[in-house]
Amino acid sequence: MKMKDEVAIVTGAASGIGQEVAIQLSREGVNVVLVDLNVCDKTIQQLEGSSYLECIGDIRDEQFVKATVQRTIEKFGEIQILVNNAGTCCRLDIEHMTMVDWDRDLDTNLKAAFLFTQACIYPYMKEAGYGRIVNISSVSGINGGVVSGDEKDGRSGPAYAASKGGVIALTKWVAKEVGKYGITCNSVAPGATATSITAGVAYDTSKQVIDRMGQPSDIANAVMYFASKESGYTTSQVLKVDGGISIG
Repeated sequence: MKMKDEVAIVTGAASGIGQEVAIQLSREGVNVVLVDLNVCDKTIQQLEGSSYLECIGDIRDEQFVKATVQRTIEKFGEIQILVNNAGTCCRLDIEHMTMVDWDRDLDTNLKAAFLFTQACIYPYMKEAGYGRIVNISSVSGINGGVVSGDEKDGRSGPAYAASKGGVIALTKWVAKEVGKYGITCNSVAPGATATSITAGVAYDTSKQVIDRMGQPSDIANAVMYFASKESGYTTSQVLKVDGGISIG
């Protein structure tokens, strides 16, 4: 892929999908900005062939987001790729969910994606006439929650589904707005994937066409296409990487 020496911001880079995305980007020679609430030591140890910048803080905080983008510009001078990946998932049903639970998922999954998208496009990607924005949504944002085999935690909660549905809508809106600037905006929608969000929850993958849990590498592989120059005629798309659970 033609990505060498580009600069990518990846949120949620300390583990899971974000970690794998950062590692795969580094293998292509991309300089990566690792954003997380936790330190990214395990990710840094696996980076290959590129420089990095670690930014630790709360992605729901507008000032932190602006500072992260500014630090990126100061170190690398440009931003070509943004991967909005960081997320939280409350599994309480609507009867028992509190506003704290609701706000956590909406702010982490949707508000943060908006903040980073806005800060990267204006003015940097717009002025450069190029950009690749990839939002990690979920099939929960399409079908209202991935059902597992766990009676207690049967599916992701309403805040998670609503936030990921919002990410999909934001993806489409942004794509229509920024295509004229040479910027694309796409989304990858994972199904049940082995990350900290799904830890301890039993999924009956026998109901899928591909009978296994997804791995972070499965999602990262899809992200890599959307983040590359080769995807220049593709925008506003939502690619379901879900083992076929959404068929039919």
